[in-house]
Amino acid sequence: MWWAKVRENTDHEINVALKPFSLVQVNYDNNKADGDDFKYWEQDDSDNALLELRAGLAAERQGQEVFDKFFIALLRARHEDRIDLTDAAAINAVAEASGVDMGRFAEDLADPDIMREIGESHTEAVEVHGAFGVPTYVYPNGNAAFVKMFIPSEAESGAIYENLTEMMADHRHIGEVKRPSPPWPYEGVRG
Repeated sequence: MWWAKVRENTDHEINVALKPFSLVQVNYDNNKADGDDFKYWEQDDSDNALLELRAGLAAERQGQEVFDKFFIALLRARHEDRIDLTDAAAINAVAEASGVDMGRFAEDLADPDIMREIGESHTEAVEVHGAFGVPTYVYPNGNAAFVKMFIPSEAESGAIYENLTEMMADHRHIGEVKRPSPPWPYEGVRG
């Protein structure tokens, strides 16, 4: 949602290739026993643990414009309306409201190749870039960074984008920046 504000309020071009990363897998991995190599993407996903990732890839198959609308709508539904990302009816409502072709969407959700894509993307993120959360930004020079932030105001969104992009892309010696608690969330801004 921050990117949307930057796009709407500045002349910055944001070209981001979004790739699936499973927080449910990260949480499982953090609590598993040694030798346990359970992977959600190797299951049938009958519990919809990876539904939002599958839905994102299914929407993306309908083109970038459809995906962009779906992605922003899904973020808003999750962070503003607090929908459950394992609720198929809620995900379908977001998809339909975003102009997704629902017949094709249903077919693509069921495509086992989507689960393979999720697994490959997640594994690369962890093994190559050290990802542990979202969003993790990976830059063309190989630098990667995780940023937890709250949605800035429209007036601040462009400057924050410029500063964070420079820091994350160009300064690899910054290992962690963390604000003490409180003061977050600052002035009631939530993300």
